[in-house]
Amino acid sequence: MMLALLPLFLLIAALGSVIFYQRASNELSRVLAVGMGAVCLIWGFAIAHWSIHLLCLILLLQYKKLLVLFSPNSVRVEPLKIQK
Repeated sequence: MMLALLPLFLLIAALGSVIFYQRASNELSRVLAVGMGAVCLIWGFAIAHWSIHLLCLILLLQYKKLLVLFSPNSVRVEPLKIQK
């Protein structure tokens, strides 16, 4: 049971380190917070179930499509027409 909750705890620790990074004024504390966040995210994804990896991939792909679709600076490019 604990192994199933470990990626969740690592994600919470990574988010906590991001909050600590934003509030810290000392450079050493900020570097340590970034390091802890990176390690927690890497270990969390390394031990996560494959379905979580697939869900994250799908969410990232959908986010990219929505970002391009609703971007105010996006330029609609028409397909290139070959003339003979």
